[in-house]
Amino acid sequence: MVKLCIFDLDGTVLDTLQTIAYYGNNALVKNGIEPIETEAYKRLVGRGIVNLVKNMLNYRNCMTEDHFQKVFSDYDTAYNANTSYKTQMYDGIKEMLDGIKAMGIKVAILSNKPHFATVGVVHSIFGEGYFDCVYGQREGIPIKPDPTSALQLLSEMGAKADECVYVGDTGTDMKTGKNANFYTIGVLWGFRGKEELAETGADRIVEKPSEILDYIRTCAER
Repeated sequence: MVKLCIFDLDGTVLDTLQTIAYYGNNALVKNGIEPIETEAYKRLVGRGIVNLVKNMLNYRNCMTEDHFQKVFSDYDTAYNANTSYKTQMYDGIKEMLDGIKAMGIKVAILSNKPHFATVGVVHSIFGEGYFDCVYGQREGIPIKPDPTSALQLLSEMGAKADECVYVGDTGTDMKTGKNANFYTIGVLWGFRGKEELAETGADRIVEKPSEILDYIRTCAER
């Protein structure tokens, strides 16, 4: 029986590609570095802001400590000032989440985005209290695919590993779910493709949010 569904944020619940590219490129240009095409950001994201900025600078072959500190600061400051700018829900997400909640199943967010930004954008778009728990990257807690945050969330929600479904769009997400012994669902509308999700252990791969709801309903009927 499923009691908890944990969702990644960027590329899974929310389409933040335009947001990340906008703030990323503004920070690069501000520091005299050529911007990066939006589509390329799909391969640069997924392991937190530190790795994102490093990936951006490596993409432009200009990774230095000085560039990192300046671009990181400019990106972080601008993003935190307006976390939901250019961000929107993927089609079908709200209907899927509402359907899961209607069955009495808890829903939570687990992201490698900084905690402040994660909470900010979730509350801005879904409203405060819509999710039962929201975790972003927190100081002293390792980022995904380390399962620490996932297991903390599981404990807080009072569920067991075999009662949890983890949903994400990247190999990092699938590894996180596997490291925590969760059932994993990979989604194809996000930042990565079917091959990466399959290679990193996705138990199920879906093309539409409604397929997640169908699966949860099937589990509930068993």
